Amino acid sequence: MPHRSAPHPAAPDDSARDRRADLRPFMAAFPTGVSIVTTLDQDAVPHGLTCSSVASVALDPPTVVVCVRSASPTLAVVLGQGAFALNLLHERARGASDLFASGAPDRFERVEWRLPLGAGGPHLTADAHAVADCAVVRTLGFGDHTAVFAEVHRVTLREDPQPLLYGLRRYARWSDAAAAPPPAARLDPSAALRPGAPEGGTRVVR
Repeated sequence: MPHRSAPHPAAPDDSARDRRADLRPFMAAFPTGVSIVTTLDQDAVPHGLTCSSVASVALDPPTVVVCVRSASPTLAVVLGQGAFALNLLHERARGASDLFASGAPDRFERVEWRLPLGAGGPHLTADAHAVADCAVVRTLGFGDHTAVFAEVHRVTLREDPQPLLYGLRRYARWSDAAAAPPPAARLDPSAALRPGAPEGGTRVVR
């Protein structure tokens, strides 16, 4: 019987690339907080950028991941120094978010910041409601971005955080979102005894 070779998948052509999904509108529908990544180069010159691609990875060791455009000059400094500060912006810090997204060369001259002993980068004292000082432990490049995994060695928090939110290509205030009344709902205690109810839980019946 003649040998038949397995068919090889066709290499993607330009038309296939054109048909790839545009991820931007999908991710725009997923609101997030807003942060600014800051660091210092070997000459103690500050660098920073606005970043909304942030997630926690593990609690032990405490680890976060930030995803940054691979061509970013700030990313090059972060990787070279191995440290950065992750500044979570409060709801009145839209101006700082826009400033650091613009890449303006004088952006650190237009914000208030300080560098505590042992900090991973500048703390934006007037614009951040929380700051994490981080040490880079691993990186992973994929496509046009690089995922930077970092261990958090110190966290600084304000007593009353009111985060700045971003989604659908516009900003929103946490206090406005939190002020919305919750949906009317009532707990049905017998729901846990019905077939199909989640183990150890109850269902909310509207």
